[in-house]
Amino acid sequence: MTQQKTPRLAKADFEQLSEFRYQVRRFERFSENAAQGAGLTPLQYLLLLHIKGYPGREWASVSELAARLQAKHHGVVALVTRCEDLGFVTRTPSNEDRRVVEVRLTREGEAMLVKLAAMHRAELRSLQGTLFIPNLPHDDT
Repeated sequence: MTQQKTPRLAKADFEQLSEFRYQVRRFERFSENAAQGAGLTPLQYLLLLHIKGYPGREWASVSELAARLQAKHHGVVALVTRCEDLGFVTRTPSNEDRRVVEVRLTREGEAMLVKLAAMHRAELRSLQGTLFIPNLPHDDT
């Protein structure tokens, strides 16, 4: 088994990584505060976003949402239940596969999401030019 050498990183490499993490965390903090200001938890906002943003359709399954949230299935079931209790989502068994539960936004959930998404887009615009992925050349060491 060959052992790969750890590449040597310059001070500038650490500065780039630090700046990137700072800007990502700054946006995350903004997002957390915006959600809480609207009466949601950050995870509730993300759930609504991932339902609406799921590619190709207007619903997502619990398993798909768990993957998007990087969370355990049972935790997402509890999150969906809380959002359902708030009137933001509904869940119904799929007509095509009864094992699949389709989670959809309600009108109230969509209205909440639209409001928060507009705030997030404005914040992203303010970060243009600062939030970027640094050029990371491949190390051939």
